[in-house]
Amino acid sequence: MQTPVQIVLHEFAHSPALEALIREKAGKLSGVFPRLSRCHIAVEQPHRHDSQGRLFNVRLTLHVPGNEIVVNRHLQEDAQVAVREAFEAARRELEEHAGKVRRDMKQRCARTAAGSGEPS
Repeated sequence: MQTPVQIVLHEFAHSPALEALIREKAGKLSGVFPRLSRCHIAVEQPHRHDSQGRLFNVRLTLHVPGNEIVVNRHLQEDAQVAVREAFEAARRELEEHAGKVRRDMKQRCARTAAGSGEPS
């Protein structure tokens, strides 16, 4: 299943290359956790300071059953670097969530098997 991706760009011009990078990275996240239901990413360039150059913020929200994973990356000079870092952090968070889900399922299966009264 293709995960729906919503991309919002604030305060700077639309970039097809940036959008393609976001869609590619979002597609890879569904391989980490197939039950990922939605991905929302906002990239913004909040303030333009001549001395600091162009700085970008990225907020990535992943919707999984019963939970929401949020990753923020602030003040990167390159939008693509900020997006890559946000998706890398999101991948780690998603892997951690997937591990918790697997542990919970194992515990439920073990309780069910122990409570059934069947010999092991």
